[in-house]
Amino acid sequence: MRIFVFKSETKQELRAFTDDVSGSRLPNQLGPWTAIGVISQDAKPPHRFSRDQIESAIGASGFQLWRFKAKNGGQPN
Repeated sequence: MRIFVFKSETKQELRAFTDDVSGSRLPNQLGPWTAIGVISQDAKPPHRFSRDQIESAIGASGFQLWRFKAKNGGQPN
């Protein structure tokens, strides 16, 4: 499964994984959402996240949310 990475424009630290390139399954109340990357089938997710857990969450609800914490107090991308 290719996993697409999105960021919320409403909640600066909020990110999401989904298998939907358009992000249409992401929660509307937390959007708009901007695509910021893709994880290929043979690549590891960032930040040591478990691919199995991400794929399980996507299978159950269509997405998985997570919060990005910038190092050294900087702003998330």
